[in-house]
Amino acid sequence: MSSVLASADPSSQIDISPYGYVPTKWICILFIVLFSISALIHLGQAFHSRLWWLLPTIVLAGIIEIIGWSGRLWSSINPGDLDPFLMQITTTIIAPTPLIAANFVILGEIIKRLGQQYSRLSAIYYTIIFCSCDIIALVIQAVGGAKASIAVQTDNGDPEVGGHIMLAGIVFQLVAVIVYLSLATEFLVRYRKDRPVRRSTAAPPKSFAVDRGVKLMIVGLALDGVFILIRSIYRTIELADGWTGRIINTQVYFNVLDGAAIVCAMFTLNFFHPGFLLGKAHVWSSRSKTPSEADSEIKEKTTTPPGVSEV
Repeated sequence: MSSVLASADPSSQIDISPYGYVPTKWICILFIVLFSISALIHLGQAFHSRLWWLLPTIVLAGIIEIIGWSGRLWSSINPGDLDPFLMQITTTIIAPTPLIAANFVILGEIIKRLGQQYSRLSAIYYTIIFCSCDIIALVIQAVGGAKASIAVQTDNGDPEVGGHIMLAGIVFQLVAVIVYLSLATEFLVRYRKDRPVRRSTAAPPKSFAVDRGVKLMIVGLALDGVFILIRSIYRTIELADGWTGRIINTQVYFNVLDGAAIVCAMFTLNFFHPGFLLGKAHVWSSRSKTPSEADSEIKEKTTTPPGVSEV
């Protein structure tokens, strides 16, 4: 097979390629390198901050992307081989799912620190609900990918059925991302204007003094959310257009709106890392109170002698 393809002209290679084009080799190598660099940095950052949940989220997303782009590189060498095509389409569909889950966890921590009274969901429920949605989307996409792969490999059945299942998973994930971004925006607006969803007698008076780390983390999450949203919208339109549609058969769309978007999302969290901006694991576990509560508690401990009650 490889010898035949090596002697084939570019037009004949495109004819036998399931992509509708032959993936450009240097672009595939570039994305493999970029995802590898980001994933390795995230791995080191996870060990440095001891935020172990980063391993099954951001690091895992990087590994899956590397596998997916390795499949595209394989396809650039053997355009007519179905195995790398199926490998890359399944992995690049599901790869950002763990990355999205990391965003949910980080926002939950920010909500816990700034004031849960400004959020429609408490921090713990925010993480549980949206991470559960992420898992459901992942399962649906994986089932659809597997069904499409089996249909293509065995030539028994319609791969469009699997494609529709994958589309359902992508749409479900897109809706979850939109709801997440909407609730996050509402939370920040309510916090800024001091308009809580519910009043809490235990909550201290509102203070706009947000530390620099939290501000930068919010900026990082906003950028990350935009990149993820762009990619989710693209994949929804791509799968809705069908396996032989113009969008899925145009390489530049995939390179920019999927590959580049997720690379930017991953590197964004390298630069705006939760371990650096929000603190290491021991800080996360001890910051169950808002900043003003923690500061008040520290002040009491340092100014009130043991055994002496305040008047």
